[in-house]
Amino acid sequence: MKTNVLKGIANRALSITKANVNSLCMCIFYQPTLPKQADKLKI
Repeated sequence: MKTNVLKGIANRALSITKANVNSLCMCIFYQPTLPKQADKLKI
């Protein structure tokens, strides 16, 4: 059961990272720089 929970967390983190890489931030908001490895997730 523990591995299923950890896999679920990892899948959720991956989907959040994909959404973050493929979106832009408006000028008034701060968007931190992403790691270079996150560029592989761009569509």
